Amino acid sequence: MKIASQAWRFVVPAFVVGALGFWPAKEPGAALFGAVVSFLAFGFACFCLYFFRDPERELPKDASKIYSPGDGVVLSAAREGSDDRVTLRIFLSVFNVHIQRAPCAGAVTEVQVIQGSFAAAMKAEARGNARVVMTVDPGAGREPLIVEQIAGLIARRIECWPKPGERVLAGQRYGIIYFGSQAAVRFPAGSKCTARVGDKVTAGVTEIGQWTAK
Repeated sequence: MKIASQAWRFVVPAFVVGALGFWPAKEPGAALFGAVVSFLAFGFACFCLYFFRDPERELPKDASKIYSPGDGVVLSAAREGSDDRVTLRIFLSVFNVHIQRAPCAGAVTEVQVIQGSFAAAMKAEARGNARVVMTVDPGAGREPLIVEQIAGLIARRIECWPKPGERVLAGQRYGIIYFGSQAAVRFPAGSKCTARVGDKVTAGVTEIGQWTAK
């Protein structure tokens, strides 16, 4: 299993701390403390190796479909506020893969970093959380699609790698959210959401929508 490079900034220090916990101690209390520190540090390192796994996936080829940007469970699929577009929200627990993948092919026209709160990602309040919003123009006369990486209670760091002017492929890795979080897709006119609340989805694999017009 491939491990995302972002893991090592957590894994290496944790292993160092864990190793220091085995430093010889004269006092029994200090030796016990060192053992506990080592156990916790190595446990955290192993968890990070699991969390930052990055499985290889074949890129989807059906250009008529829109694919999930994240692994997780569909929280909601509805119009929000005065927005006429349906917004699909996906909850990513700490046990899901957190590499995001582009829901469709196209040109990245805008990447916005929006400051906000850090509510638990499974709650409705998470709509106001800090996020990175990427707009993708699929071309062929279709309206742009908006995909969001949303921070959670624990997640405080988001990476979005494409820059405006670059192109992405459907299913291509485009970013990562550190620890529990949420991903959202705002469907434009000329598309429809096909996913339902409670669906388990896989980034770059599961269909969540379709283009209905060009």
